[in-house]
Amino acid sequence: RSRGGGARSALLDAARDAGLPLVLAYGETAACVMAAVTGDLTEAPGAVFIGAGPGVAAAAAGLAHALLDRAPMLLLTDRHPGDVLGGKASLAVEAASAGYWIAHAARLAMAEPRGPVHLDVPPDVATQSAVPSAASCRPDPLAPPDAPALDEAARLIAGAARPLLALGLHCRAADAPWLRALAEALPAPALVTAKAKGALPDPHPLVLGVLGGEAPDDRVLARADLIVAIGLDAAEPVPRAWWTRVPVLAVGPAPAGDAPPPFCEVVGAIGLALEELALRLAGRPRADWDVAELDRLKRARPLTAAPAGLAPERVVRLAREATEAGTLAAVDAGAHWDAVMGAWQAVTPGEFLAPNGATRGFALPAAIAAHLERPARRVVAFTDAAGLLAAAPELETAKRLAAPVVLVVFGGADAVRLAQGFGVAAYAADSEPAVAQALSRALGVRGPAVLGVFA
Repeated sequence: RSRGGGARSALLDAARDAGLPLVLAYGETAACVMAAVTGDLTEAPGAVFIGAGPGVAAAAAGLAHALLDRAPMLLLTDRHPGDVLGGKASLAVEAASAGYWIAHAARLAMAEPRGPVHLDVPPDVATQSAVPSAASCRPDPLAPPDAPALDEAARLIAGAARPLLALGLHCRAADAPWLRALAEALPAPALVTAKAKGALPDPHPLVLGVLGGEAPDDRVLARADLIVAIGLDAAEPVPRAWWTRVPVLAVGPAPAGDAPPPFCEVVGAIGLALEELALRLAGRPRADWDVAELDRLKRARPLTAAPAGLAPERVVRLAREATEAGTLAAVDAGAHWDAVMGAWQAVTPGEFLAPNGATRGFALPAAIAAHLERPARRVVAFTDAAGLLAAAPELETAKRLAAPVVLVVFGGADAVRLAQGFGVAAYAADSEPAVAQALSRALGVRGPAVLGVFA
């Protein structure tokens, strides 16, 4: 929940009585980011309570983030019965039908494409007894993929000499085994969007990097004769050339959109669709990719040096080397984006948290939410001076929760002083040896720590 409103809410009292954990965030956007990340990691709606007054308007950026990220989230208010900008729907609750509408809101948030749903529960309703409801909070299973579409998809893949996989945000943990099986069986290289990092392990030789980042997009695209877009969402920033140079086969839980439309589309659960395609592709000749050439392309990504020579990629790799397997990472939008995308290795879905839009101040609240959901995991977040300023009050949240988050701030000459003002351990580094030493100290802190990296 956010601090907005300040009124003691019957809704929050009920949540406490039910044993639900409540986290007080300083700002509305940060609270929405935390709820959205929780929804992503749990595959169940995260919830945020915004008090009456200007808090609902202040939550607009957070709602836009959840909508673009396709994150299941419930925005709860207690005196805002009207629509809110950026939600899939706004629903008002009455005591007699509260059970139904709460379940409906959860189902709608989880329905593809997932997103935020606004639910208003007035104080006079929240204090009344609700009528028990047998309604399910889970959406109905997706319809099986259309058989003729599967047949056409299999025909396209079987006829392609060099198919190329493009993986998007709808690729989830349950789909990972099927994605790997398809890539290795064809075999075909894969590029992923920022939201899909970890859908296939980054160290896998067929994973070439992040779409639109420093991955060899154009060189691979020039060789491909079919793009198999799996789980790509229309909201993801995919270069237009990907839809215009080569035929596109789209596979996903929701229609891919029409800007431009794919050559062929299979709509349904990704795992089930890939299972059905595997049966149809049995005995297919292997693709004509040169594995050695793909390996050269993967290794050819250049380092982008900072003005004083401390490459952001090296900072990220030092952080990756200093942390154990399973460490989660979060990144803000900014000039460091490509460096973090290329240098941080994620091996499973959910290990890498990135905004689908340009949400400033995402990394810190996302890291806090990741810690709350995965308390046994370390979390490292990457931002810049602007991102730190946007989320600075949440340093107090991290400190209060004793969240073991290491926040790396690029260009963060003032980050140390700012963090220390919140009572957070902070270190500065302007060279690789200093970064390595500061990371070691920061990772030893029982609670949050900030590492300012500057020239």
